[in-house]
Amino acid sequence: MVFQSDLLQGKTALITGGGSGIGRGLALALAAHGCNVAVMGRRAEPVAAAADDIRALGVQAAAISADVRDPAAVEQAVAQAAELAGRLDILVNNAAGNFLCLAEDLSPNGFGAVVDIDLKGSFHASKAALPHLKARGGVVLNISSTLQYFGTAAQLHVSAAKAGVDALTRVLAVEWGGYGVRVNGIAPGPVADTEGVRRLLVGRAKETAVGSTPLGRLGSIEDVCNAALFICSDAAAFVTGVTLVVDGGLWLASNGMTEAWAASIEQAGS
Repeated sequence: MVFQSDLLQGKTALITGGGSGIGRGLALALAAHGCNVAVMGRRAEPVAAAADDIRALGVQAAAISADVRDPAAVEQAVAQAAELAGRLDILVNNAAGNFLCLAEDLSPNGFGAVVDIDLKGSFHASKAALPHLKARGGVVLNISSTLQYFGTAAQLHVSAAKAGVDALTRVLAVEWGGYGVRVNGIAPGPVADTEGVRRLLVGRAKETAVGSTPLGRLGSIEDVCNAALFICSDAAAFVTGVTLVVDGGLWLASNGMTEAWAASIEQAGS
């Protein structure tokens, strides 16, 4: 372990989209460092499996089946998470949706669905969690992306939603700082061991992304987890309003990333 195993001892977290991918990795990482964790997602099976794995690490867990697009369901999920150990200290807004689609082919429903999950879902969960977080001073961690830092073709819907998430991070950091609530973000680049990269970066696209990354590889879930553990811990007690890019420097090599997405679009169309 990079951090001491009791880094988050006695704290409780709620992670949206916690049943798979980065969300599941974050749930297990927080649990391995002493945190009780409630995992929330639309599909009951993955969140139940994640909760079982969390309990196996010796902390309390809850599996919550709910959709972040439904404010009432989110309110209930937050209350359930807070009941787990009588407190809620950390909210991780990780629920997200994505698919490749050029803007001219993007339907209003397709655009709206991603904004509803990524941006509005993050707002719903953050607002519902605030009364619990400000009781002791807590943390909101928004999982963003780097797509909005480029003119990323076929990713208008996600880029718009994640740009909004970054704005949410900054504004809530200012508004909620007086409550002792820190609000930060992590913007992962392509993370190799996720369904998103397996589905969206295929063949030549993946090779191009790897070759364009200054540190010479795609990210891992562990890379994102290590950044999250720092942000959620007292080591980052004076850090708020920041979205930390975790992508090995890929976003700085924007031409390479543009080529990688062009290859993805070409593959999708073939």
